[in-house]
Amino acid sequence: MKIKTRFAPSPTGYLHVGSARTLLYSWLFARNQGGELVLRIEDTDLERSTQPAIESIMDGINWLNLDWDEGPYFQTKRFDRYNAVIDNMLARGTAYKCYCSKERLKSLREEQISRGEKPRYDCRCRKSHEHHADNKSYVVRFRNPQKGLVIFNDLIRGPIQFSNQELDDLIICRTDGSPTYNFCVVVDDFDMAITHVIRGEDHINNTPRQINILKALGAPVPNYAHVSMILGDDGKKLSKRHGAVGIMQYRDDGFLPEALINYLVRLGWSHGDQEIFSVERMKNLFSLDAVNKSASAFNKEKLLWMNHYYIKQLPAEYVAKHLVWHLDQQGISTCNGPKLEDLVNLFRNRCKTLKEIASSCRYFYQDFIKFDDVAKKYLHPVAAKSLNAVRGKLATLSEWTIVSLHTAIEQTAKELNVSMDKVGMPLRVAVTGASQSPALDIIVYFIGQSRSLARIDMALAFINRTQ
Repeated sequence: MKIKTRFAPSPTGYLHVGSARTLLYSWLFARNQGGELVLRIEDTDLERSTQPAIESIMDGINWLNLDWDEGPYFQTKRFDRYNAVIDNMLARGTAYKCYCSKERLKSLREEQISRGEKPRYDCRCRKSHEHHADNKSYVVRFRNPQKGLVIFNDLIRGPIQFSNQELDDLIICRTDGSPTYNFCVVVDDFDMAITHVIRGEDHINNTPRQINILKALGAPVPNYAHVSMILGDDGKKLSKRHGAVGIMQYRDDGFLPEALINYLVRLGWSHGDQEIFSVERMKNLFSLDAVNKSASAFNKEKLLWMNHYYIKQLPAEYVAKHLVWHLDQQGISTCNGPKLEDLVNLFRNRCKTLKEIASSCRYFYQDFIKFDDVAKKYLHPVAAKSLNAVRGKLATLSEWTIVSLHTAIEQTAKELNVSMDKVGMPLRVAVTGASQSPALDIIVYFIGQSRSLARIDMALAFINRTQ
């Protein structure tokens, strides 16, 4: 049997953490089993589905680099197929027209709740249409079995069963002729030969309804695996303050896709105590029986730690490719200045996100016209002496190397009989405009000789103005 999974988001919002993990697990299972992943956009909610949401979902999937084998299919383009199946079900008696008004259904619901009963349709139209005129608007309901059990073996949770007496005759087609979610999902899974449905635990209650419709269609029933919720680290439902944002926000905040994927796979799946997994390693090891039944806690600090790990470990050239986007967002052009890979190597141990690295790179590519408030306190009349002295040495260097720069700064301190800090801090402020940076000799080297001298001159002019 050919294994086929599917990822089927509803485009009513962004691709969030929970959905991304479901996608990842479906993708990993398919790849581990030598199978295929189908991408399906479930856009039957015409009022809430939007094109920007579709684009956001596709951007997120592409950024995570989780490829699919079929699709994307759009449910709104398959209405003819759904309607044909509904007509066939009406003809065979596995579905029926319901003419009950919204007012009657509301009243029925209120009465049932007042009696402490579970609200459900009373099957009035299943039994007879004599209470309604045939020209009245109607919905189509599935004729759910009224006896027996629906039992399925959840590949994560084990056997689960529902009594058919607890299941409603659910609506499969609205009064406007549009098919409903639970029905479209079933027809799609049938037509697309889906063998394994991996999705969130909030869909468990949909599963028996969908299984009964599949059986009514004479279709094979897929295997189901329902993944537990992701909670905040405080045990509460995941919200924006915990990090429940669109996947692309993580890109915007400076995370690498490898870090997010590695973090998401560990939110519910494990292989011993191992924390770090390459994508290839995940594909080789992933199995549904190793997915935890209990909820997982999302921890932003752990994600930051993992992102920092990947920034440090991945090839500088690869990190630089992702860094370019952040530089563009901050309006920083790299046309004039050092190679970006060199700056990745310079900052990767200090910065946990690409956004931090991009901000730290600015003075290598852009000249500044003022010093920040912290830096100004180092540009005082006494600092002018050391700046003039070190400038003279830097201007006469025939070889601009990290070693020669270190030697020049060190010799300046010795000749002035002051500590290295008395020379280094004014120089750091002069060439970067700020009071903090990596090793000074490396910074000056990458900024270059002409730029460094020009910035020292600007710092000296600033000191002269403020005397």
